[in-house]
Amino acid sequence: MQFDVLTIFPGMFQGYFGESIIKRAQKKKLLDIRVHDLRKWATDKHHKVDDKPYGGGPGMVFKVEPIARALRALRIRNYESGIMNKVRVVLTSARGKQFTQADAKRLAKYKRVVIICGRYEGVDERVAEHLVDEEISIGHYVLTGGELPAMVMIDSIARQIPGVLGKQESLEESRGGSFPTYTRPEVFTLHATRYTLKRLKVPKVLLSGDHKKIATWRAQAARRRASPT
Repeated sequence: MQFDVLTIFPGMFQGYFGESIIKRAQKKKLLDIRVHDLRKWATDKHHKVDDKPYGGGPGMVFKVEPIARALRALRIRNYESGIMNKVRVVLTSARGKQFTQADAKRLAKYKRVVIICGRYEGVDERVAEHLVDEEISIGHYVLTGGELPAMVMIDSIARQIPGVLGKQESLEESRGGSFPTYTRPEVFTLHATRYTLKRLKVPKVLLSGDHKKIATWRAQAARRRASPT
């Protein structure tokens, strides 16, 4: 699967995509992640991709021209054929639909996903209306730009691609953090205050070796976690 990321901060992605599962998936050629500097498609000598908003107001707005030129150059969209088959173009936006696990599974079915990293000041509305398929947010809060949301989406989508996760990672994925987990030491002494110590113990049932009881305990703990407080 191929990801194309359009951003004005391409350097932000090097560290994250060069580690862990994402790095291994690229080495196995299961993922092809291409990060593009949007300034490359600017129309002026200063490589400017934003401008003042019509009607006044604070901040700068991403221009439609560099984005349209980028999509055309990447053979994603042209004015004759529209969006190519099996390609999905996403704009990160605070007003967008909130990203879910269902969206990760849905987007993983495409051969290619293009993510345009928006800015908190805004993007020319013609981009949302005519150049992208959907706007996505990762939460009800404002970020400086769409770079972090792009990383979140790529990580989550990648995990849905067969072969990206190893066996152990797949087990962890199915577990999904639904029940409490513990590891060594069996007893951890916490210095709660200067004069107070707390002995934090692993639940006895997890040390019992009785897999039926453990499964029951985990199911009950998961239900308690899921119940509203």
